[in-house]
Order: sequence, then structure tokens, then C-alpha cells
Amino acid sequence: MHPASSALENATPSSTPNEPKLLDQVRTRIRTLHYSIRTEEAYTGWIRRFILFHRKKHPRDMGAVEVESFLSSLATQNNVSASTQNQAKAAVLFLYKEVLKIDLPWLEGITAARVPRRLPVVLTPHESRAMLNELDGTMWLVASLLYGTGMRLLEALRLRVKDIEFDRREIVVREGKGNKDRVTVLPENLITALQRQLEKAHALHDADLAQGLGAVYLPDALAVKYPNAARAWGWQYAFPSPSLSNDPRSGQRRRHHLLEQSVQRAVSIAARRAGIDKPCTPHVLRHSFATHLLQAGYDIRTVQELLGHADVSTTMIYTHVLNKGGRGVRSPLDQL
Repeated sequence: MHPASSALENATPSSTPNEPKLLDQVRTRIRTLHYSIRTEEAYTGWIRRFILFHRKKHPRDMGAVEVESFLSSLATQNNVSASTQNQAKAAVLFLYKEVLKIDLPWLEGITAARVPRRLPVVLTPHESRAMLNELDGTMWLVASLLYGTGMRLLEALRLRVKDIEFDRREIVVREGKGNKDRVTVLPENLITALQRQLEKAHALHDADLAQGLGAVYLPDALAVKYPNAARAWGWQYAFPSPSLSNDPRSGQRRRHHLLEQSVQRAVSIAARRAGIDKPCTPHVLRHSFATHLLQAGYDIRTVQELLGHADVSTTMIYTHVLNKGGRGVRSPLDQL
């Protein structure tokens, strides 16, 4: 642990000698509510910054004024994005509401970070093909799934064996953004490659079982409700990590899924090799999926359901980047 972090853990005294340290209370509450470990890391990080911003003053001795000044400083001094400021706000409000049981008045004095209007980066079909041709093996399959299904990167990496429906030609995306499930299409061109990937994953799982391992992470309280499910083949990740690791919460030795960074790096290198000058990340493949479906004439409501957007207005952004020139208008210069 970083020296500053260690000092901070001890700089937020409890009201009683036997009461856990503040950040430990935050972690306990987050795990009780079954929040993800990513949310836990983000929230504790922002709460730590909030306390350090006010010179390690205990949050019980602070209120709306201090919260407003901290969040406003993120926009005015740190120039963070609106989404980053909103995450910090959610973390601090979680601290007061869920841990300290203090209701803060409506925070009207916060200087809000600007929400820029940005069009998504989209590849043409030719660029998509060229980039995928620069990949092979598992990285090619993951990238192809992103482009062929519209899944987010973590949704693809967290894909479980039981959620792949080969006969129905569909994939069930579990606990997507907003903790919602949805169904998306399984490209026929990927069926054989995906079946081979599952064969390799199955062999890896059998080897883990032979060593007395093979238990995968289960969401929420499923591990308690179904104690044998963690070792069942259907619950295993379709894209398991090649190495074992210790669970940061339980300390149990498990095989997690592939790292996001591995796919991000592979996609970036493939785009560069394909001569694509646009900034290219795995999420660009999701944008391209949506745009190319709309170009093909599919109804925007269908695309909305495949992407898992709560509001069709979010999906509408892709109508502005359709490959028809500026807004689909033919310039008068071209008619001369």
C-alpha cells in the first residue's frame, strides 16, 4: 500500500475504539450491497481524495459545503469530464448515505463539468475487415465478437459458457450496464471458432479440477445459494485467463477471465498495422456494429435492444455518423 494511503487509513478515526476504520466500513457496505469490485475501488479512491482534499478532516465533521467545494474543484481546477465528476459525487454521497447515515441537502452550489457533444469514432466496413485481418487466435475472436454482437469489452470477457446459445444463434449478456440482461445476435461466422475456444477452455477447466481448483467467481450470493455451481462447466468464463490469480476479496485462488488490457493493446496494434489513422479501441467496434446495422436498414429500436440502451436517444447518435456524407446530404457543388 502507498504510504499516503496507509496514513489516510489511520487518519480517519472511528467514533469508538472497536469500530472499523472508515474506508473499511465503506468496503463492508459496498460488499453487503453486492457492488462490483470496480465500484469498490472507484468509490474508496474518490472518498480518499475527498478526505485528503480537506486535509484529512473526518467526513462526520463536514457537510454539503465541503462536498460542493470538492466536486466543484474537480471541474474548475482538474478539468475532469462530467462522467468523472458524477462518479466522484456518487462515491461521496454513498459515504454519507450508506455508511455515515447522514442526509445531505440538495447540492445546488456545485460547478458542473461540461458535457461535451462528441460523435463516436466509427470504422468503415473495409477498415473493420482490415483491422480484424491483423489479429489472430483468441484476440481475433474477442474483437470479432465485439464487432459482430455489439457487446462491450467487459461483457464479452465475462461471457459464461451457459449464456452462449448455438442453436438459437444468440448470446445472453448478463449484468450489462445498469445491471440489466439482454439478448444479442451470435454471428454464424463465429460459431466454429467459438466452439473451438470452448473446447480449449474446457480442457483448462478439467486441469484445474484435477488440482482441486476450478471454482470461478459467482456474482452476488450465488456461491452461497449454489455451492457447487462455481465448479460447474456452464458457469466458467468462455475466455479464461491463461494463469491463475488470487481473488482480491476472498483471497481464493481462481482462474479469472482475460485481461481487458490485453485486448485493448491487441486492437490498437492491429489498427496501426492496418493503416487506420482513427483512434481505435475495442469500444469502436461496438460503435461500428451499431452504425453498420443502421446502414443495412435495420430498425433503430432493434439496434437499441441489441446494444442495451435504456433510451433510444442514446442510439440516435449513430444516425449522425452513417456513411452517407454529411447528414446524408448531397452537396450542391457535386451537382454542378
